[in-house]
Amino acid sequence: FNVLPFAAVVDEKIFCIHAGLSPDLNSPEQIKRIVRPADVPDSGMLCDLLWSDPEADISGWAENDRGVSYTFGADVVSKFLQKHDYDLIVRAHQVVEDGYEFFADRQLVTLFSAPNYCGEFDNAGAVMAIDESLMCSFRILKPAEKSKFGFGGGSRPLTPPRKK
Repeated sequence: FNVLPFAAVVDEKIFCIHAGLSPDLNSPEQIKRIVRPADVPDSGMLCDLLWSDPEADISGWAENDRGVSYTFGADVVSKFLQKHDYDLIVRAHQVVEDGYEFFADRQLVTLFSAPNYCGEFDNAGAVMAIDESLMCSFRILKPAEKSKFGFGGGSRPLTPPRKK
């Protein structure tokens, strides 16, 4: 995993990242300059790209309850999109009940594709399709009945659910 890209941009308009933004991220070019393979540091831009979370109740940046990185408000999302001429941020990193969830007036979407995550959440998963005009649509993946499969459960650490 330490050689995979940290971000992607779809047709110069949709910024895709694992977790979120960083107060140290001034240009997407900074991400391109990260030397790989790279281990995740305990702080700094790369840590934030993999651990930060959007938070509805704040403006700007705040400490993250996870104990690592930051949370960021809708204003941070809007400024980032405007500065870089993007239309949408797509991120993952948090369980959301319906598989996807919008934030910041639909400027950011959290996309989580694992239904019934670790056998602990009754969440749906979702996948997002983007057509030629950059219209996004979602396919919902409902959780399977727990008795059908012999896996899931407490063997992996859980990703905390998104705060409402």
